[in-house]
Amino acid sequence: MLTIILIALTILISWQAFERPRLLDRLILWPPAVEKGQPDRLLTHGFVHADWQHLLFNMITLFFFGRAVEGLITRLAGPVMFAVFYLTAIVVAILPSYLRHRRDARYRSLGASGGVSAMVFASILLDPWMLIYIPIPIPAILYGIGYVGYSWWMDRNGSDGTNHNAHLSGAIYGVLFMLLMEPRIGPYFLSRLASPMGS
Repeated sequence: MLTIILIALTILISWQAFERPRLLDRLILWPPAVEKGQPDRLLTHGFVHADWQHLLFNMITLFFFGRAVEGLITRLAGPVMFAVFYLTAIVVAILPSYLRHRRDARYRSLGASGGVSAMVFASILLDPWMLIYIPIPIPAILYGIGYVGYSWWMDRNGSDGTNHNAHLSGAIYGVLFMLLMEPRIGPYFLSRLASPMGS
């Protein structure tokens, strides 16, 4: 249920920001504004997007991966912890980019990709052999390895305007959060990884 609420809230805020540029300017991550007393931008940037395509891709991904993670975290620690996970993932995922660009008045970043990336990789811990369709089916663990490698390379060499560092940071945070919250997930992941044909 919280996954749906987060999706609905993000769509609503992004839609309003599409219609009201001043709202977008207030919510987007802009380092000089953070330095001048608006640290909330480290979170609010995750609720605005560049366009509908950007928004829908993130929200569809969050829908498919968030529900399984929400179910587990809710059983283990309650629904509030799931919200904490997603919201802190948005913040933690953007911190390396913010620190790198904190003196750059030209830098801006927006989108839920860091939080969504954390959700995807938390889900991979739960079921490394589930199939991800991109559009051909590929096991989640192989997708994860490729995703990390691609994000790492693009962060250093790419120039497509995408914050690949936030994707990578979100992925790392998603794994660490789950392992710290419930250490038994580590052995469970390894046992599932060793049994690709298992249930």
